[in-house]
Amino acid sequence: MAQTRTETLIEEIQNLKAQHNAVILAHNYEPGPIQDIADFLGDSLALARWAQKSSADVLIMAGVYFMAETASILCPDKTVLIPDKEAGCSLADTITEEQLLKWKQEYPDAVVVSYVNTSASIKALSDYCCTSANAVKVVEAIDPNRDILFLPDFFLGSHVIRMTGRKNIHLWHGECHVHAAIENETMLKKVHQNPGAELLIHPECGCTTRALAIPPKEAHGLVLSTDGMLSYARNSEARTFIVATEVGLLHRLRKENPDKEFIAAHDEAACPYMNMISLEKIRDALRYGRYEVKVPSATREKALIPLERMVAVV
Repeated sequence: MAQTRTETLIEEIQNLKAQHNAVILAHNYEPGPIQDIADFLGDSLALARWAQKSSADVLIMAGVYFMAETASILCPDKTVLIPDKEAGCSLADTITEEQLLKWKQEYPDAVVVSYVNTSASIKALSDYCCTSANAVKVVEAIDPNRDILFLPDFFLGSHVIRMTGRKNIHLWHGECHVHAAIENETMLKKVHQNPGAELLIHPECGCTTRALAIPPKEAHGLVLSTDGMLSYARNSEARTFIVATEVGLLHRLRKENPDKEFIAAHDEAACPYMNMISLEKIRDALRYGRYEVKVPSATREKALIPLERMVAVV
């Protein structure tokens, strides 16, 4: 029987990986076919750690641009390729280097904590980086008497304030347009349609505060990173889950838990940038060595400090 187009592409990719000693790192929001061929699959923190541990010469970042930058900063001796150089991030774009410098002037003694969803130049101006998985722990590690500038995601920052109780955290008003669009009414409709379901909420979501206000008898709401959702779903005795995050995660949740039901809190919550990555583009990245992401050494040296602090927090 003749191979399908997808089978042919996967075979080409596997051959090119062996030829170039390459691995594919894919984020949990990538489309299903990309997740299925990945050597490493996870959230931003897991990908950063795996990039450092890998013995490969070439890292294919099946994700968005800041993730490839992060891999380049952490692994300067490796070749980092992103299959589509236009795969950006609406959240990372909400703050510029000039804006951060001006904000720092307003709070000259503050500690800057930047979400990993930022450009390399923003990381280079930061004291700490964090992910949604360890943002609370990163903030808890900082002197409670120091002001904190938390950027760029307002909703994640609000979650950190809620969890730590700190009053000296100043938030940048940025947002991920995909998570911000998961609004209250859509989420509540899914909850009412599925009584008793577990409600898993990513802290970038605009509906987080309302979700946590739902009475426990209607739904058990938990704020978790994507890897946190995966771990919770594996161990929970619940059979039905409503998932408030980018819909790409549902592919992995369903694959790992075929006996459980996973319902998107918002069916349209698909990141257009994550979906720019395709099997064809991964094949071409390997075949032609494109598109390489290399952070300039001066920026890399400064950005490495907050990233290493992020990776060290467990």
